Amino acid sequence: MKNTYSIEFEKFFSYSFSLDCLIFGYKDGEIHLLLIKRNMEPFLGEWAIPGDLVYPNEDLPQAASRILFELTQLKDLELHQGGTFGAPDRHPMGRVITCAYFALVQINQLNAIASSWANEIAWIPIYKIKKLAFDHNAIVDSTILILQHKLKTQPVCFDLLPEKFTLNELQCLYEAAFNEALNKANFRKKIKTIPFLKTNEKEQNVKHRPAILYSFDTNKYERLVSKELFKFKM
Repeated sequence: MKNTYSIEFEKFFSYSFSLDCLIFGYKDGEIHLLLIKRNMEPFLGEWAIPGDLVYPNEDLPQAASRILFELTQLKDLELHQGGTFGAPDRHPMGRVITCAYFALVQINQLNAIASSWANEIAWIPIYKIKKLAFDHNAIVDSTILILQHKLKTQPVCFDLLPEKFTLNELQCLYEAAFNEALNKANFRKKIKTIPFLKTNEKEQNVKHRPAILYSFDTNKYERLVSKELFKFKM
């Protein structure tokens, strides 16, 4: 016969754990988030972040990759761990603690396809996202703050841009991320120390004067960082 302590102790092993995968991409001057339309209860027919429960035998990175693939057919993305969310009432079917994982991608290089119980998928601009299922709006807001911090302190912006880009495209990306206009002269001053490679190419098929294309010199950046000669700061 179980004593009171045993019964109380068992309650600590009655929770579920899930992962939600936020995939950010940049296009048309805005940062977008990949969302799915749920084809199951709870929140049937509502938009949500791709997510699901973790199996007992999975570690978290493995589970995140599996969940993302099952719902969107996307794989081999570099997923970073974000925040954890554990309000007791965040899931209507019981106590479910969730952890956010996120990736930064180039949308035109992906072919996301709704699968499993995801009925549809859509890339939605992050500042135009409406009401989502569960507490997913709070998860989105929290992860955007993490993304903004990384954009200020790490060269992750180049994960969202094509290999060759204009300096104006780089500025537009930051404006999209922080949802504010930036002074061109001040922005150019800030990025002067970043190791860029100036290409011999210019924009193609544009109505205005073609701008010079640049690329990020990853090797030079890593050498400078290893010698403590450079720290990314925006």
